[in-house]
Amino acid sequence: MMIGDRVKKLRIQRGLKQVDLAHALGISPQAVSKWERDESLPDIAMLSDLATILNVTTDFLLGVTEQPPGEFEGTVFCSSLNQFARQSTKMEAREVADWANRIFYPLTESVLRFDGVPVKYVGDGFLCFFSGQAHAERAVKAAVYARRIIDYSNLVISLNAGPIYLGTIGHPDYARTDICGETVNLAFLIMDWVAQHCSSGIGFSESIADRLAQDVPLRKHANISIEPLSIRVAIYELKNLLESKI
Repeated sequence: MMIGDRVKKLRIQRGLKQVDLAHALGISPQAVSKWERDESLPDIAMLSDLATILNVTTDFLLGVTEQPPGEFEGTVFCSSLNQFARQSTKMEAREVADWANRIFYPLTESVLRFDGVPVKYVGDGFLCFFSGQAHAERAVKAAVYARRIIDYSNLVISLNAGPIYLGTIGHPDYARTDICGETVNLAFLIMDWVAQHCSSGIGFSESIADRLAQDVPLRKHANISIEPLSIRVAIYELKNLLESKI
């Protein structure tokens, strides 16, 4: 099997579109298309990142051997709509879906604008990830852009960076691509605190703050207790969302 066939097969198995794989690697969708048609080969310097995103080894991509899936470094971006449950009780089911979609569409476009990879929508929640070069900075930029263009003050976004596992979760006949691991869990666990205490509507962990340029003005909320883990973390937000130059 040629490397292009392997890339295509693995991409489809993981429920990724060509554009998703391209965004994860920081390249054009046309480049991925050419690989899969065996018109060109991935740059040798990119093989490691490509293998990681597809959860195989470089040896497997090259047809040498196989190895169990691994993890990759990235940023988890998750969002929710504060007061969603209360608001939805005042609407018909179809109205709730239409209302959510009016927010999900520009939110997803904001993520795609900065080469993020959408994973799933659940109720009022949206989950995606960023990987590759400057993944944390791109995720923050996407969050800021979304808050600027979406006319809904109760949109909440939380971010966390670290190892991410990407794979198919669930019954083989119904499984879909998902991400999981401690990095994903913490992004979700800090969301309630962000919703209540971050006036910008965007909050992120120290793993994000450490990856941003030193001149980005941040507000630090230290020693925050996160349940049910019984741990304390620092949560950051941008000092001035509207004037942020990030």
